[in-house]
Amino acid sequence: MAIPRRSHAALEGRLGYEFREPALCETALTHRSWVNEALEPGIQDNERLEFLGDAVLALVVSDLIMKRLPDRPEGDLTRARAALVSEGGLAKAAASIELGNWILLGKGEERTGGRARPSILANALEALVGAVYLDGGLAAAAALAERLFATTLAEADQHVRLDYKSRLQERAQALFQTVPVYEVIGEEGPDHDKRFLVALTVGGQERSRATGRSKKEAEQNAAAAALAELTPREPGGQG
Repeated sequence: MAIPRRSHAALEGRLGYEFREPALCETALTHRSWVNEALEPGIQDNERLEFLGDAVLALVVSDLIMKRLPDRPEGDLTRARAALVSEGGLAKAAASIELGNWILLGKGEERTGGRARPSILANALEALVGAVYLDGGLAAAAALAERLFATTLAEADQHVRLDYKSRLQERAQALFQTVPVYEVIGEEGPDHDKRFLVALTVGGQERSRATGRSKKEAEQNAAAAALAELTPREPGGQG
């Protein structure tokens, strides 16, 4: 089974990047199942490029998140990055450009739905990032990552906020064998721009107050403040 020579112009249009060396793009899209069935010698699968792309993504996505969340601590940045470069996050980005249509798969993988399998999509996307890095350098790979993750980058703050309440609940149960209590104690502003003030109590003691444009947002903000109070700082951290 010889490797087909294909035009990747449509895919490059979706990537916003044109390869100087088209063979790099071809290799990035070649799954090992295709290589195992191929008759043409010298065909490489995308696993080495995937290895490289994983490292490149860790760097460029970290940089993008730090710029997006300039005031967030390391733990929040780590959680935001994980949401983007996890298998699910990568597969979602791959699906947004219909990457599965271009992947070279063996007959077995094709029959079992490999084109839509999250692991295959995620690995191929990492390989493409690695290929772009080799072809055009770090700036090109960073620009590609910013395009691929535009939507989820815009939601990066939401990713790190969503679990404050659940994390605080776990902490409160461990420390006090109880759960946090949230109470709306004030509202201000017109209906179209209302802000809510929430008081948060843990273990019979008020731990924080916070405002938000909705009750849920105020509760999340209060949970974040209380969690910071109830979480010991690591040795050597700034006081």
